Amino acid sequence: MEPKLQRRVQRYGWDKAAEYYNTSWQEQLKPAQDKLMEMADLKPGENVLETSCGTGLVTLRAADLVEPEGEVVATDLSQNMIDKAQTVAKKKDSSNIRFIRMDAEEIDFAEKRFDVAICSLGLMYFPFPVKALKEMNRVLKPGGRAVAAVWGERKNCGWADIFPIVDKRVATDVCPMFFQQGSGNILKHSFESADFREVKVERLSVTLHYHDEETALMAAFSGGPVALAYQKFDEQTKEEAKREYLDSISAFNNKNGYEIPGEFVVGIGFK
Repeated sequence: MEPKLQRRVQRYGWDKAAEYYNTSWQEQLKPAQDKLMEMADLKPGENVLETSCGTGLVTLRAADLVEPEGEVVATDLSQNMIDKAQTVAKKKDSSNIRFIRMDAEEIDFAEKRFDVAICSLGLMYFPFPVKALKEMNRVLKPGGRAVAAVWGERKNCGWADIFPIVDKRVATDVCPMFFQQGSGNILKHSFESADFREVKVERLSVTLHYHDEETALMAAFSGGPVALAYQKFDEQTKEEAKREYLDSISAFNNKNGYEIPGEFVVGIGFK
């Protein structure tokens, strides 16, 4: 897919997914976000850039750690995601966060502006991940650090059939390279290609728990990267796709719902 079109698909897709994102993914993404925050090791007074902030699940945690003098500038391509994050931040009276709609591959800030740059589960959606990492490097102060989390190997993610299930019903190419950054040593190489040093990468095996079919389907079709494509389906096609997806995860169904295997990869590099 042509990069400009891919960005547009991502933007409108996440606009559609914003309403369902927290309900279907907040619990499931927490292990990756916990590891990202541990590796980032944020300190009071630091200025933080976050790309792909989504609904602010990491943003609010970061803001708490760097207050009172530190600031978090949170960016995302989706305005609806930013609106959701701003609403939560206002309720929590978080005054040290600034939200801006911005493309992570073209960060509109001067060099050496931030102490830390973070990206939680966004890098795999970018047409040019290394370009985004280079932008993070550019805006970091000397000695600053960048931390990014991505999904791991396709074979280790039990929900991965969602992509072919949707793609065979509508030509979307939602994210043809979705699992690339989490494969082998690709994330480490991407950091190094973006001129980061002392790069370290950790791989996490996790279980994604969904209490029932409804929540598992919401995560797969409404709250994630195929949301825009799913909206184009007629009702019969939606039902067919749902049945096929439930069949693909049936081995992970038990009396407590679904226990679906997943994998994350988290990396850190220094400027």
